[in-house]
Amino acid sequence: MAFDFKKEYKKFYMPKNIPEIVTVPKANFIAVRGKGNPNDVGGSYQQAVGVLYAVAYTLKMSYLSNYQIKGFFEYAVPPLEGFWWQEGIEGVDYSDKSEFCWISVIRLPAFITRKDFGWAIETATSKKKMDCSITEFLTIDEGLCVQILHTGPFDSEPATIELMSKYIAVSGYEHDFSDSRFHHEIYLSDPRKTSPDKMKTVIRHPIKRV
Repeated sequence: MAFDFKKEYKKFYMPKNIPEIVTVPKANFIAVRGKGNPNDVGGSYQQAVGVLYAVAYTLKMSYLSNYQIKGFFEYAVPPLEGFWWQEGIEGVDYSDKSEFCWISVIRLPAFITRKDFGWAIETATSKKKMDCSITEFLTIDEGLCVQILHTGPFDSEPATIELMSKYIAVSGYEHDFSDSRFHHEIYLSDPRKTSPDKMKTVIRHPIKRV
């Protein structure tokens, strides 16, 4: 059976619908950076997601090619994730999505090296007829965070975030947003197949002790 990140690391991918504090370990990702409204049809965000999956599936299916990755084992492609921020604002302002800055990512298994990543970019670009060079091999060390499972549309996230804020305040913590620590979402549902009221999204925020 293929390795499934969501099942093997439930603590980080399948949290409860109440806030909890976690220390997130360092991991490697396929990443694309950009800016703009993620809902724009054919916009930079949607294009980035397409490129991310092209590279992710090229790596996942590499064992069927002539390129062999050392230590490879079959795995399910992890869920799409996103780091979001707006210049001059702590957290996010959902009323002005055009000002979103984002890093869209998909986690990589630990055995994937930069060399393997480079091969995947070249292969995906050739086979998929799209420019995959916009992706980067990114290592992220989130560290101390508060997280929660949000159920519902993205625009209803502020109410869930308020629960997180109250929880960390009474627990002796505060938010720790910075130039390298952002609002983080992990998308457990496919918006093309799931009604907005049933969408499941992990929301994670960086924190520090007061």
